[in-house]
This record gives sequence, C-alpha cells and structure tokens, in this order.
Amino acid sequence: MTKTPQELALLAESGRLLASVFAMLDRTPLIGISTFEINELVERFIVDNLAARPASKGQYGYGFVLNASVNDVVCHGIPSQSDVLRDGDIVNFDITLEKNGYIADSSKTYLVGAVHPAAKRLVRTTYDAMWAGIRAVRPGAQLGDIGFAIERHARCNGYSVVREYCGHGIGRQMHEEPQILHFGRPGTGLALREGMVFTIEPMLNRGRRTVKTEADGWTVVTRDGSLSAQFEHTVAVTASGVAVLTLRPDERAA
Repeated sequence: MTKTPQELALLAESGRLLASVFAMLDRTPLIGISTFEINELVERFIVDNLAARPASKGQYGYGFVLNASVNDVVCHGIPSQSDVLRDGDIVNFDITLEKNGYIADSSKTYLVGAVHPAAKRLVRTTYDAMWAGIRAVRPGAQLGDIGFAIERHARCNGYSVVREYCGHGIGRQMHEEPQILHFGRPGTGLALREGMVFTIEPMLNRGRRTVKTEADGWTVVTRDGSLSAQFEHTVAVTASGVAVLTLRPDERAA
C-alpha cells in the first residue's frame, strides 16, 4: 500500500506530465469544439509530446483517453462528436497518464465562455472542497478526516456530495486500495502512513446527491438534472504532510 522513494519519484514524474496536459487544455479555446475533438487532442499530446500512455484507454473496455462530463453529468461522460461545448457550459475533463509503469490521475472542471454565477460558485466550491480534503492529509490522520473536511465545506455552502464514487489508491494500477470517501466522521477509518498515494476527487451537486447511470452503461448524471462539478488530484502522504503530485502550473504560481 505504501510506495518506496523510487516509486514516489516515478509517480511524481507521471503527475508532472499529467499536469502539463491540463496546462495545454488551459490554452485551448473550448467554445464550439466537441468533446471527441478534445479527446483526440489530449491523446496526441500525451503520446506524441510526452511519450506517455493514456491509461484510461482500454481500461475496463473503455475506448477513450478521458471522461468529458458536461453540466449535469457527474462523471464518466463519454466523448462524442455531437457533444459540442457551448457558451455557458461547465465541463469536467478526467484524465489519466502512465509513464514508466506508474499512473497519475487528475481532473478539472472548466468554465466555457460566460458561465452563470451560480455555476461558477459550484465550481469554485468544489475546488475548495477538494483542497479541504487535501489539507487533512498527514501521517497519523485518518481517512474519515478527509471525507469530513470535504463534506463539511460542501454542506456549509449548500451543496451535496455524491457518495457512489470515491477516490482510490494508485500506482502501477489505476485503482488500488484504499478507497477515499468524500464524506465521513473525523477520527475514523484507516490511519494514513508516509508513502501512501491516492486520489482525492469530490463531486458536488447543486441539488440532491442522488445520481443515475444512463443506458450507455458509463455516463452518470444527477437524478434531478442539477449541475455537478468535480476536481481531482493525486497526492502522496509525506513525513511532514502531503505532496500533490498532479499540481498544475497555475496552482504552483498561486
């Protein structure tokens, strides 16, 4: 469950490369482009520019390199040529990358054009909720501390936390133990140890937390049609606290 210093270095390199994928997307105009085109753009960038592998492609029979979840799609949105991003949309891109046998996983919700203030607030609160969870990570803390910090921030701002999907350990495999719930009670659950690596990836809804899976077997949407947002980072427990392995250039500057 814990990683060696050598493994952590390889995971950090995968995380650094994945952060550069989001930096590329940050420079990409999104209005009028289809989520399928974004998928193709990301695949070319990972393979040709980074000499890495899109880890999601082929995983569990999935045929694409990313999930593109627009507006009321909570997660696992399938890229489509007909799904063209419009002014006012919010869209989450969830991307994985494998380099030298180790996988990093991250996601970011983008504001497309002129987004309604209520949608902006949801996106910002989701981002802050992820960071509330990250700040709870340190040796000796417990998994319930992470979930509690996330859910408390969401509830204080009037949002609900999706419970059906969670973060996860990561390394040579995309999904390893432990599971990282985004709700919980402080002082409960597995104690964190230096060298553990996992994702924190809360999904917050404007409305109720209940979700449903569409007929394609992948796309998860809010049951009440409300907006949903998500952010995700891969983190490592360090001797003094936490290292965010997928930290993006804009976040480093901040």
